[in-house]
Amino acid sequence: MWYSTPLDGLTPEARVGTALAPFVIALLLRLLLGRTQFTRWSIMAGTMWFAINVLLAPYSAGVRQDLVELGNHFR
Repeated sequence: MWYSTPLDGLTPEARVGTALAPFVIALLLRLLLGRTQFTRWSIMAGTMWFAINVLLAPYSAGVRQDLVELGNHFR
């Protein structure tokens, strides 16, 4: 059974933007506000969000289907 997320319907460019936007916003806050505890936490959260999106990207619906089809070629 395949599960779907709201991100599965986005284009690849929109998915990269979704992964990158919090990190870029955190960097801009760091430039504007300086080195504060809030900006440190926002950069950490933005970095984690980006890493999670990059690591989970191979499990999008299209790639999952490609992996299933690839496995069927060896049977």
